[in-house]
Amino acid sequence: MTEYASDLLRLLDSRGYIHQLTDAAGLDALAARQIVPGYIGFDPTAPSLHVGHLVSIMMLRQLQRAGHKPIVVMGGGTGKIGDPSFKDEARSLLTTETIAANVASIRRVFERFLTFGDGPSDAIMVDNAEWLDRLEYIPFLRDIGQHFSVNRMLSFDSVKLRLDREQSLSFLEFNYMILQAYDFLELSRRVGCRLQMGGSDQWGNIVNGVELARRVDGTQVFGLTTPLLTNADGTKMGKTVGGAVWLNEDQLSHFDYWQFWRNTDDRDVASRLHLFTDLPLDEIDRLAALQGAEINEAKIVLANAATALCRGAEAAAQAAETARRTFEEGAAGDALPSFAVAGGSIAIVDALVGLGLAASKGEARRLIKGGGARVDGQKVTNEALVVSVGADPVRISSGKKHHGVLTAG
Repeated sequence: MTEYASDLLRLLDSRGYIHQLTDAAGLDALAARQIVPGYIGFDPTAPSLHVGHLVSIMMLRQLQRAGHKPIVVMGGGTGKIGDPSFKDEARSLLTTETIAANVASIRRVFERFLTFGDGPSDAIMVDNAEWLDRLEYIPFLRDIGQHFSVNRMLSFDSVKLRLDREQSLSFLEFNYMILQAYDFLELSRRVGCRLQMGGSDQWGNIVNGVELARRVDGTQVFGLTTPLLTNADGTKMGKTVGGAVWLNEDQLSHFDYWQFWRNTDDRDVASRLHLFTDLPLDEIDRLAALQGAEINEAKIVLANAATALCRGAEAAAQAAETARRTFEEGAAGDALPSFAVAGGSIAIVDALVGLGLAASKGEARRLIKGGGARVDGQKVTNEALVVSVGADPVRISSGKKHHGVLTAG
C-alpha cells in the first residue's frame, strides 16, 4: 500500500477502494489539512439502486467516517439522457414524472448509510436538474463546449467500444460526458466540492470535470475511481439468476438481500468484508483466514453486517433467524419471499416465476429438468406439476440456497 498522510486516503486504500487518482499527492495534502467535500452522482433510472451502486455508497460513507463531507448528486437532469458508458445501446428515455418518482424512492436508502445535516461533515443531497434544466443551449456551447475536444472524447473507452462495435451512439448520449463534467464545475462553485469519486468506468468523465474546473475557474479539483468489481468467477457482481439485487426493501425482501451476501463465493469473502462492512481490519483478517466449513462463519458475519447497514439491525437479525430455521429446521420462515395463490393451486412453473426463483417460465422448466426445483424439500420431476396450497404455506426451493413460500390468496 502507498503511504498517505491523510486519514481519508489511508482508510480508502486500506479497504481496497482506490484504483486511479488524478493527483494523489495533491488530494492527500488537501485532505490532511481541511474537510474535503466529495461527490458521486446517481442517475435515477429505476425506483431503487442495486448492489452494483453499493461500492459508491460505501465510499461516501468512508469519506464521512474520515471526517469529510459527502455530497449525493441525484441525476434528475442527466437521468433524462442516460450514461452511455460501456452500454451496448441507448437507455430508454424516462419521463420527468418517472424520474421524480425514482428520485423520491432512492433518497431513502442514503439515510441509512450517511448522516445528513448542516454540520461541516454532514452529508447533503442535491439534484443536478437544479442547474442542468436551466441551461441555455447557445451560451452553454460557447462557454463550456469550447473546452472539449471531440477527438479526445472519441478516444474514451466508453465511447470507443460502442463505435468499434458499430453500435449507434446518439448525439444526446455523446453530450452526457460534457454535462457530467459541468456538474463538477457547478458543485465546485456552489458547495466548494473538491473531489469526484466513481467506478473505473467513470474515469474519462471524471477527468473531463477536473480539467473543466481548471480551465474555466482555475480551481484545482480531484478525481478518484474504484476498481471494477467482479466475482471470483469473472461475472459482474450483483447479477443473479433472479435479477438485480435491489437496495430498497419494497423491491427485494430482507431475507433475499441477506441471502445474497450469505451466498458469497469463498474467494470473495475478504474483499466483500473490506468494501461492504465497517468491521475493523484485524477482525476481517481473522475471518478471511478461516478455511473449509468455518468460512461459513465469515459469510454469516458479512451477511449480517451488510444487511444491517442497508436494511437495519432488526432486519438483519430477522433474516439470519429465518435462514437458521429454514436450513436447520426446515421451517418456512416469515421473512422468505412469498406469493399469494388464488384458487388454491398453481402450476409449479408459475410458482417459481412468481417467487422470483426463475426469471421466466422457460428458465423454470430448465431448473426442473436440471433437478433444481423442490416443493417442501421434495425434488420436482414433472414440469406440469400443480401445487395445492391450503392453510399451511408451501415452501418452494431453487437449488439449496434460494427459497420462497406460497400462501393461500
